[in-house]
Amino acid sequence: MIQGHGGNKKELAGHLCCPVEDIIDMSSNLNPLGPPDNIHALILEKLGSIHSLPEPDAFAMRAGFARYYKIDPSQVIAGNGTTFFIYTIPKAIGAKRVVIAGPTYSDYMDACAMHGIEAVQCLAERSRNFQVDIDRLSDLADAADLVFLCNPNNPTGALTPRDKIARLIEKHPNTCFVVDESYLPFVDDARALSFVSDTRYSNLLVLSSMSKIFRIPGLRTGFLSGGKALIDKVMGYYQPWSVNSLAQEVITDIFANPDAIEPFYEQTRNYIKTEKEIFVQALGKISGIRLFDAPPYFILAELEKMRALDFCRAIGEDKILIRDCSNFSGLSDQFVRFSLKTREANLALARSIQKVLAGKDNHE
Repeated sequence: MIQGHGGNKKELAGHLCCPVEDIIDMSSNLNPLGPPDNIHALILEKLGSIHSLPEPDAFAMRAGFARYYKIDPSQVIAGNGTTFFIYTIPKAIGAKRVVIAGPTYSDYMDACAMHGIEAVQCLAERSRNFQVDIDRLSDLADAADLVFLCNPNNPTGALTPRDKIARLIEKHPNTCFVVDESYLPFVDDARALSFVSDTRYSNLLVLSSMSKIFRIPGLRTGFLSGGKALIDKVMGYYQPWSVNSLAQEVITDIFANPDAIEPFYEQTRNYIKTEKEIFVQALGKISGIRLFDAPPYFILAELEKMRALDFCRAIGEDKILIRDCSNFSGLSDQFVRFSLKTREANLALARSIQKVLAGKDNHE
């Protein structure tokens, strides 16, 4: 398992001798608006559910997801976060050679390593703003039985057009494609870009996370949907009671009120657009850092004269935690990522970045 999925608030608080609550965590990719207003009240109301076993196959929440996307419930699995599926899929489908579109989330590679499966990366180039090279990915897919593609990608934020992915899936009918749409709800026209409702492809699996958009990562909930034969293979490795009772209650309730979902998504997207624009303006035209423009609310940045480790430590002195991206394969030790939060936090980060980079220039 990779060390450093995100920042460690307790470690930074200990270093600064301050309460953990004083740390502004901008290292993790979660909805800056927080959960919908009713989620906390619902959790308190349903807390008693932990005294009973949950549904073994999480059928109610799975059926709710299927209704919302107008697909057959037999083509959906509810799991203990998308991580459960990432680590299960390579083994379940009997993959021998895997291709991963990177630089990206480390768990795809870690999942293959866990099962002793060969995996190669198709690394996007900085000069192309880390857009996936579909032609090269297609060439590699010729010899692969499984391809992982995160869309939009973490940590680069790059969004691959839907039609390009569709052509790739169609060109390689004997290759299983896993499209991770965990961050897609944050993007405009997400429903039109998503493959969840498109059941034409027998060689496609789609990962959908509830953790990021609803900001409930501790409940550990996610879905896998796709071709029936592939879903059945993954179900062969499914463990009963994989989703806890409280999580099932919350997610079932979310899909029982479908009219509230899209307005919440839209509110989130509008907030992100406004706050990203204000953040970029506040940062100004300071030299020493390049921001990669992409749709999501998290921003990949490249430093010109500092190492990510030193930069993160300097920002940390202002009680702000950001992500050192040097342990992403395909990124150097000059890349960092930060996830937008409240306006106050965003402006505090902008001031901190300006101070740190100005201080670096003054010492040269």
